[in-house]
Amino acid sequence: MNNYQELSEKELHAVIDSAAKVLKTKQESKRKEVIEKIKELAASIDVSVEIQEGKKSSRKGIKVPAKYRHPEDSSKVWSGRGVTPKWMRTLILAGHSKEDFAI
Repeated sequence: MNNYQELSEKELHAVIDSAAKVLKTKQESKRKEVIEKIKELAASIDVSVEIQEGKKSSRKGIKVPAKYRHPEDSSKVWSGRGVTPKWMRTLILAGHSKEDFAI
């Protein structure tokens, strides 16, 4: 094994890049092996398997239109998803209803 303390920054970057490429190749190879094993096991019990590779949720990052607006500061809006904003919680505790701020 190398003594990394003796390497220059450029040499260290080269080692890191090389290691990253080798790691990625090994991970892809292992992934293919595992997928093949899954397909073999599924076929052994007459089950078909469909593996979707590289698909991610199409919903992530979709902007949702605002449903609620602060009555005095129109720049404060909320889509109704996620954590209720502080301004909405404060107004609800003061006796208002969420529907009072519907757009």
